[in-house]
Order: sequence, then C-alpha cells, then structure tokens
Amino acid sequence: MSDYRVVANVTELPSVTFGHRSLMWWGTLGFVVIEGSTLFICLVSYFYLRRNFSAWPPEHVLRPALTVATVQVALMLLSNGPMYVVDRAARRLDLRTVRIGMVVCTLLAVVMCVLRAYELRDLNVRWDSNAYGSIAWATLVTHSTLLLLQTVESVVFTGFLLTRHVEHRQYSDASDNALYWYFLTLAWVPLYVMVFLTPYLM
Repeated sequence: MSDYRVVANVTELPSVTFGHRSLMWWGTLGFVVIEGSTLFICLVSYFYLRRNFSAWPPEHVLRPALTVATVQVALMLLSNGPMYVVDRAARRLDLRTVRIGMVVCTLLAVVMCVLRAYELRDLNVRWDSNAYGSIAWATLVTHSTLLLLQTVESVVFTGFLLTRHVEHRQYSDASDNALYWYFLTLAWVPLYVMVFLTPYLM
C-alpha cells in the first residue's frame, strides 16, 4: 500500500503567468517604486534649490541646449510602441515577434545612451559649478544609471532570446521587462521638462 495520496491535480495549471500572478512582476514593481522614489527626490530637490536663487540658472550660466534632449524624450516615448508589441507578443507566446521587438528596443536603448552623453554636454554647466549644476547633473546621472542598466539587461536578454534555449518563463520575463521600460521612459518626461525646459520658464 502506497504512503502517498493525491491532494491536488496541478497538470492543468499554466506553465507561465503574467502580471500580478508572477513573482517577477512584483519584484519589478518593487524596483519601480524604489527607483521612482529616487527620481522623485531629485525632482523635489531641484525645486527646493530653485527657491534659493533669484535667477535660474544663476547669472552667467547658460541655459541648456534643447535639440538633443528633445530628440531623446521623443525617442523614449516612441520606443514604447515596439515594447508594447513585445509585451503583447509575449502574452501570446509568439517568440518570433518577441525576438524582433527586443532587437529593435535594444538598438533604441543603445541610441538613448549615446544621446544621453550629448545631453550631459548640453547642460552647459559643470556638476561642481553651483547648486543648479549639481542637481541638474545628479538628475541626469541618476536616470542615466537606470538607462545604462536597462540597456545592458536588454542586450543580454535579447542575446538569450536568439538562442535555442528559450523556455516559457522567458515570455513572462519579456512582459516584466516591458513594465520597467514603460517606467524608465515615461519617468524621463517630467524630468526632461524640469531640467531642460524650466530654465527657460522660471
């Protein structure tokens, strides 16, 4: 007589889950909350420091150039299109579309990193010149760190997707990656307005 008895039949359970049913989704959401808090601190610090100056930027400091920064924010917003396609394809377990979409998004992320280097140049102020320069640089560097890490992750993940060893759980990873991508790109919109536009408006 067997010492084991069946208490549940799990053969019908899905092999991959998405959204709040996935543990990785909750982990990604945790990163979003933590890193979003850091970016919010940058935003609050910027406007707090602004109150201590009669002119912003301070006198004899050039305003930031807008061309590259505007291209950057537009590219980030547009990149959500192919990432949305990746997200939906992952939920359909459509490997071919996920692969193509991730290649496109990874290339866009690399371009964003290059543009970010020019954005730092276009601030037209050193990080140690004054409080204005420090908070502008701190904001860009903080977001740049997240952008660089996301780019590295996208390169590695896309490379893995192009191998023959893709499992069903990688579809969930692609969907979770989309969640973080939306956060990274959309969070830059108010920060772009703050760093690059408010010096012309305040």
